[in-house]
Formats: sequence, C-alpha cells, structure tokens
Amino acid sequence: MGRKFKIDPEKPFFIYDTPGDWQATVLKGGIYDPRGDYIGFVLNEAFDVYTKQGEWVGNLYIDGRIIRNRNAERPPLLKKLPPVPPKPKLPPRAPLPPITGDLGYSKIDVLEWDPEVFKRLSDLVPDVGEETSDE
Repeated sequence: MGRKFKIDPEKPFFIYDTPGDWQATVLKGGIYDPRGDYIGFVLNEAFDVYTKQGEWVGNLYIDGRIIRNRNAERPPLLKKLPPVPPKPKLPPRAPLPPITGDLGYSKIDVLEWDPEVFKRLSDLVPDVGEETSDE
C-alpha cells in the first residue's frame, strides 16, 4: 500500500486523521481510543486494521493514517479474534502529527471518510439468533 515501515510493539504508535486529530493508539497489536478503550487490532506486516468485531477497515500508513483503496472489496469478518487485552497505560496526549501527503483519488483516509467506524457495530456481524453459514 505504501512504503515499508516497522512498528515497535512496546511503544505507542499514534493514529491520526488527515486534519491531524489524534484518533487512536496502537500498542502491542491492539488499537485503543484516546481514553484507553480497546477498539480494534492490527495484524501482519501489511498492518491490516480491524475493528474489535473483526471487520477490516484498511491499512496503517507510515504517517499514522488508516488508508484503503476507494473501491476495496469488503472481506468477510474474521472468525478467530484475538483476546481482548487489558487496558494499557497510554500517554495522556499524542505528539504533533506528521505532515501528511496527498492520497490521490484512488485512496481514502478511513477516519476522515467514516469517523464512527470503530464506534458502531459492523453490519457484517450476524444478528442474535441469526444462522451463520460456514461455506
């Protein structure tokens, strides 16, 4: 998706939107809102970002934004979710955001386009009592 980079799992990695507002923090693979509540997780070296229900929302970008292609296919929910980690001790405020570049038309900043993505229940989650097919 972008340039390769690494995240030290023991140090906080701050997530911003394009205007530069601090939205979340990644620590030990978990994503936490500024209050420290668990809202999602990051998997693999492509830094795929998921909500806590297992819905893929995009990929972490080197400048701290969550980016995805405008026409990206919605993969199914993850069946196996990581355990919910305990509430970590996060810094009280984030450092100044890095200067962001233009994404072009084909990519979107997920948190600018859909700021409530981590706050709502995914529409891919089956309703209570609804049959799920394991095809």
